[in-house]
Amino acid sequence: MIPHPKSGATCCPSNGWTKRCTSVVLAIVFALAVPGVASASLQPVGLSVDGGEGSWHSEPSFALRWTNPPQAVAAVHYRLLGPSGEEAVGEKVLDWPATSLQHLAVPAVPGIYTAQVWLEDAGGVEGPAVSAALRFDNARPGAVAPLAEDGWLGRGDFPYSLRLSHPAAPEPLSGIRGYAISIDRGGGVPCANPYVCSDAETDLRTGAGGDTLNVGELPEGTSYVSAVGVSGSGMRSALPGMASLKVDKTDPLTTLSGVPDGWSNGPLRLRATAVDTASGMEASGSSGPFTAIRVDGGAPVTASGDVVEATVIASGAHTVEYYGRDAAGNVGGGGFSSHSPASTTVRIDSETPSVAFVNAQDPRDPERIEARVSDSLSGMNPAAGSIAVRRVGSGERFVNLPTQLTDGMLRAHWDSEAEQAGEYEFRATAYDRAGNSNVSTNRRNGAAMRLRSPLKVHTTLIADSGQRSVRYGHGAGFRGHVYAGRRAPLAGVAVKIVERFEAGAQPHERISIVRSSESGGFDIRLAPGPSREVFAIAASTLTRQGASSQPLQLNVRSGVQLKVSAPVAQVGGAPIIFSGKVFAAGAPIPPEGKSVELQFRPPGLPWSEFRTVRTNRRGRFRYPYRFADDDSRGVRFQFRAFIPAQAGWPYQPASSRPVAVTGA
Repeated sequence: MIPHPKSGATCCPSNGWTKRCTSVVLAIVFALAVPGVASASLQPVGLSVDGGEGSWHSEPSFALRWTNPPQAVAAVHYRLLGPSGEEAVGEKVLDWPATSLQHLAVPAVPGIYTAQVWLEDAGGVEGPAVSAALRFDNARPGAVAPLAEDGWLGRGDFPYSLRLSHPAAPEPLSGIRGYAISIDRGGGVPCANPYVCSDAETDLRTGAGGDTLNVGELPEGTSYVSAVGVSGSGMRSALPGMASLKVDKTDPLTTLSGVPDGWSNGPLRLRATAVDTASGMEASGSSGPFTAIRVDGGAPVTASGDVVEATVIASGAHTVEYYGRDAAGNVGGGGFSSHSPASTTVRIDSETPSVAFVNAQDPRDPERIEARVSDSLSGMNPAAGSIAVRRVGSGERFVNLPTQLTDGMLRAHWDSEAEQAGEYEFRATAYDRAGNSNVSTNRRNGAAMRLRSPLKVHTTLIADSGQRSVRYGHGAGFRGHVYAGRRAPLAGVAVKIVERFEAGAQPHERISIVRSSESGGFDIRLAPGPSREVFAIAASTLTRQGASSQPLQLNVRSGVQLKVSAPVAQVGGAPIIFSGKVFAAGAPIPPEGKSVELQFRPPGLPWSEFRTVRTNRRGRFRYPYRFADDDSRGVRFQFRAFIPAQAGWPYQPASSRPVAVTGA
């Protein structure tokens, strides 16, 4: 009996298997005669599983591939054994020389199955079976959870290590390949397929223990983490684990109040306030947000939360840095990711400036009052400071003089000529830039700052004219002397001669300049013009007082001319014509004309007015006169024009030369 290659049955001629048994016997005999030809070489070459025999599949369908040997293959046989070696799928035959199985299904139960494939030749001889393992696992891993921080992540937390919890037991048969993770602003899912994750979608591939993802950077704000476990077959957790990551990488914006614009004259109480619009500045213990002030690089003064105060006391310039730490741990003061403290400089000067008058007056300008001032820290305030004066023993308030500060010196001018004679005391007040002030009434040598008025040399000016009244059109002499002290002549002094004309004159004033001679004298010829007041002035200098002469009134008589048309007038006949002119150099004729009195007198009698007329705008006048009285026959009359005083007329009254007319 010969065992059947599949079932182990024997071939016997008596039971109908004669022909087949004969063939088998012949094949066996041939095989025994030629060892290895029938069975050893008739087998699939390079049997493989698509995806790799060692890889796990999440789908219960497998594809097998192989190469047939050179000898003819008539059929392919295959069957599937279960995880324990039991037959899961019975023998199947492909009646052609196939080289692959495309859809070999295994039971939908996770496990490692064995596929057996063997070949059959045209003579019905079957070769040995070749096996391949089929690894199937469609079990989902348990849920995982991102173990994210509860609070905020700051700039210093990156790169950030994001840990995941491990999937809950039981573990899938294929084990845990790793984890798939997505981090975005919208809360997406890590894998496109709701059941499996591709190898490319699996971010961590080192098994269940490889549970940490290094996150290099995240944008500011809230990002959402979604994570699933991935089995060895690619199956993912049914529901993703979710968490949020709140990120704040911007420093707090810190401001400092209590800083003066310039110098302070006392301690400064500074307050720093930090603001953070993301993680915030709410106090939460020693490890939470704080605000700090540091002076001159020393130990900072800190306080939990968003406000801290510090006091700067010492005089001098101090560097003040101020900053905060927000709830995310970002430390800085400038805001907008400056990463460094904000800084400013405060200046304190609590010392008063020094001030003292100079030890002596300058003989070239004794009325210049000077006080030297200085301040070693903030410096002097150029817009402040004063020098004041009052009479000694008067008890009056000090009167400020116009004062300037230049080159470390307060300077003022005291017009001692304008004060009563006597002794005066002075006070200097100085201010530095911090507002400190100091007052002194002493010179630098400690002596009281007092001066006696007047400080300048006394000057006398005497002037006169030999005339008090002149005719129209005539000038006048004006002379005088200038003396210093007790009649010491002053040579080369500019003497201003002022002529102030009476109302109605044009111009109203005339000024001339002469210089005194070696003897102190001066002399000038005053030009013609209207009546006027004349005086001389010698201006004061830095060392000498000014002086002026007594005013002199110079009267100028009006100028008038009278003419008659005939020296003889016929009584009862034609009139004679009186005409004339009023001269008005330097004084315009009034708009209404200048009044002129026409006067006459018989021989031996006083003058009498017989008519008042007015000139035209050019000063001319005309009047016809008829002799009507018979008593006038043979009488020689005198006539004249008289200019009376008139408001706005800057000349004195005067009359013309008389003209004679005889009645006939």
